[in-house]
Amino acid sequence: MQLWNKGFEPDKLIEKFTIGNDQELDLRLAKYDVQGSMAHIRMLESIGLISQEELDKLLPALKEIEDTIEKGEFTIEDGVEDVHSQIEFLLTKKLGYIGKKIHSGRSRNDQVLLDLKLFFRDEIKKTAEACERLFVTLQKLSEEHKDKLMPGYTHLQIAMPSSFGLWFGAYAEALTDDLQMLLAAYKIANQNPLGSAAGYGSSFPLNREMTTELLHFQNPHYNVVAAQMSRGKTEKALAAAIAAIASTLGHMAMDVCMWMCGNFGFVSFPDELTTGSSIMPHKKNPDVFEIMRGKCNRLQSVQNEIALLTANLPLGYNRDLQLLKDIIFPATSELVGCLEIADFMLQQIKVKSDILEDKLYDYIFTVEDVNRLANQGMPFRDAYKKVGLEVQNKTYKPTREVHHTHLGSIGNLANEQIATKMKGIISQFN
Repeated sequence: MQLWNKGFEPDKLIEKFTIGNDQELDLRLAKYDVQGSMAHIRMLESIGLISQEELDKLLPALKEIEDTIEKGEFTIEDGVEDVHSQIEFLLTKKLGYIGKKIHSGRSRNDQVLLDLKLFFRDEIKKTAEACERLFVTLQKLSEEHKDKLMPGYTHLQIAMPSSFGLWFGAYAEALTDDLQMLLAAYKIANQNPLGSAAGYGSSFPLNREMTTELLHFQNPHYNVVAAQMSRGKTEKALAAAIAAIASTLGHMAMDVCMWMCGNFGFVSFPDELTTGSSIMPHKKNPDVFEIMRGKCNRLQSVQNEIALLTANLPLGYNRDLQLLKDIIFPATSELVGCLEIADFMLQQIKVKSDILEDKLYDYIFTVEDVNRLANQGMPFRDAYKKVGLEVQNKTYKPTREVHHTHLGSIGNLANEQIATKMKGIISQFN
């Protein structure tokens, strides 16, 4: 059954090709389709397109469908094109001609677009909440290990003293930047397209402000053409945010893999959180972080897929846009999964102490000693040359003293300020 049926059946091969796996993906939109329909029929009653009596029958029937969705019992029957057709079919089956009235004043274009906006809004909130949980864990670890020094690297060469507090705290603050991008995607999604119909509005006197309020959108997509143009734009913004978060997670996963390596040995995990080898009994492999790294690298390709899919489309709805669901739906779930496993793993990380006592890291204190001489009155360039010659002559002996007090440094992590920044961003998702 198709909502657009005009008395003939499409070729089965054509139908299979054009629908693809849309029915499976549509199940994730089912509850949002019901919510959108509830708001829509309330609005239809307010402008006289359906009666109060009809509304009183339709709302409980839709609620029954919503309950089956929540219980995981909702299915799209054979021969039914999509979730929208299935819901209208169930209403018509139960209520007769009244069920057919719910589509007045809307097209499947704005119906689908509404479902997607509601879906993305919830998925973005889930992602933000998962980011916040990981952020809290990172900040806790930053405070817990703020006095444990570790090497800092540039070009993968030992550079200057760092600390585990600084390392954990860096990824915490990086997430605040990523969430700014996620917030931008949320604001784009949080606009009501319902009433734009096929992209050119309706001759019915629709009350778009009413459905905006009922569905808790920030505002309508005012221009009906712009509303339809947002299909793809919302996905692009979300994909960019997904890529940003995935980049942060991927970098962190790489660090953990490296720090677990025997040549570093900075961090470790309980045996049950690592894997072994079929022939090497000593192995403790960081498989979780390797898979996380791989998934996060793959997630960063999502925005490129969406950009290519939407690059040369003309104005108005085009069926190509259906394929966006294949790309973005799995990506939101995969990212949340990565955030959750990262949080779980880091809560059980073990950090090595006294790393910089090893003579291997003697040269990491050269900058500290150059600055010490400069503080004593020696010109910086002379101090640099003096310490440099000691290194060349192999006579350099580090003082192993670290004095970093400025904002954001080893001795002043600014975790409280970073937490305030995160709190301010998270509050805007409501």
